[in-house]
Amino acid sequence: MAKPKKTVYLGSDHAGFRLKEAIKAYLKKGGYQVVDLGTDDDRPSDYPDFVIPAARRAARSGKGGAAIVFGGSGIGECIAANKVPGVRAALVYDTYTARMSRQHNDANVLCLGGRTATGDERLAKRLVKLWLETGFSGAVRHKRRIDKLHRAERSGRRLASRRGRKPTARRGAS
Repeated sequence: MAKPKKTVYLGSDHAGFRLKEAIKAYLKKGGYQVVDLGTDDDRPSDYPDFVIPAARRAARSGKGGAAIVFGGSGIGECIAANKVPGVRAALVYDTYTARMSRQHNDANVLCLGGRTATGDERLAKRLVKLWLETGFSGAVRHKRRIDKLHRAERSGRRLASRRGRKPTARRGAS
């Protein structure tokens, strides 16, 4: 028996509703478990009401948890999702940003804009497929950066070393 694919949580405001519905059908056809946290129509709505619950579910799912959130531009949705502890949300608009958000940043929330280039269903489906199928590289430099984000999240302080020195970029580290 084939192993079921991961669960993907969806959240959208009115501006991303149509794209969310198209991606929901695409994911279901692809064998993913889909939990749609709204909105349920294209009447004006507030994105935090739907995006934050989707982001929370992805964060609580632990390693491998995933949410896809939709809005007009995806910007507000990305900001809202990143307010949730444990979330690394990425606004994606092409194959490069989709791949890098997973390989380098281990993003667990994908943000798409229904009124932007990613509003094109064919492109959006390509980006979603690539994002879901791309894993975290696990490279030491990327783990180190994500660990710094986790520490900042826990402490509520700015990213700085424990000795009070200003953070510095290491040469050759990209």
